[in-house]
Amino acid sequence: MKHVNESFPENFILMGFTKYPWLDLPLFFALLMSYMFTLLGNIAIILASQLDSQLQSPMYFFLTSLSFLDLCFTTTTVPQMLFNLGGPNKSITYVGCMTQAYVFHWLGCTECVLLGIMALDRYVAVCKPLRYSVIMDHKLCLQLSSTAWLIGLGNSLLQSTLTVQLPLCGNQELDHFFCELPGLIKMACVDTTVNELTLAVVATFLIMGPLSMILASYSYIAKAVFQIPSADGKLKAFNTCSSHLLVVSLFYGPGIYIYMQPSVDGRQDVTKVLTLFYCVITPMANPFIYTLRNKDVKGALMRLLRRAISSKRI
Repeated sequence: MKHVNESFPENFILMGFTKYPWLDLPLFFALLMSYMFTLLGNIAIILASQLDSQLQSPMYFFLTSLSFLDLCFTTTTVPQMLFNLGGPNKSITYVGCMTQAYVFHWLGCTECVLLGIMALDRYVAVCKPLRYSVIMDHKLCLQLSSTAWLIGLGNSLLQSTLTVQLPLCGNQELDHFFCELPGLIKMACVDTTVNELTLAVVATFLIMGPLSMILASYSYIAKAVFQIPSADGKLKAFNTCSSHLLVVSLFYGPGIYIYMQPSVDGRQDVTKVLTLFYCVITPMANPFIYTLRNKDVKGALMRLLRRAISSKRI
């Protein structure tokens, strides 16, 4: 491992899959395509939700929040990964690395909480449909969304600040594609038990808390769906809720594996793949999951496309 004569180096070397150099070019093009689809899909969802009068319910407010969050989440890491994969330079500045760690952790925690809030919104929509617009008014939606962002920010400030203070004794090599807290903790040259326990405990609350809310909400939703008399009503409720459950599975599955298990060096390559999955693939997949299973969103996107084409003709 490379060392320099300082506790906090000016640069880090992101190792990624450097022991498999033949992966750099395929990964570069795969990430580039994924990033383009992520930008296209999430921007389309945001524009459709903001411009279409039929997508003004609380559900689409939270979907817009999720799309904006995914745009920020993937932009925090992918441009730097593309830069490192596209050439011989695998480094990132110390300030850039710490900023990336703070922001990435903030956005990841925020998404955990936001997905739980979206499940609560689905519960009110399905189980209390007549009072839905009254309960989930715009003020409450803003408060819930702001709460998710503030919880994520508070946790990031706590965890990232504890990690930044760890002395590195000049260690420069970070065995990851980008700067993430578990990888930075492993670089420290002191006992990191407190940091690892703090990360695991807080991650447990932030993952299992919203996940418990999701499971409880959907248990009530399932009971309510079975009581819907019409087949069309059941199908619509199922399509709307199954999209959210699929997104939850894609995000929470890798997160549970990475943050709630003991640190083991032998599974670092698996951790890298799973991290790529939830910070690149999941933000790309979310718009398509919601669009393909939601007639309202598909209709809004088609109207937006027709409006754009007609404006160009004029």
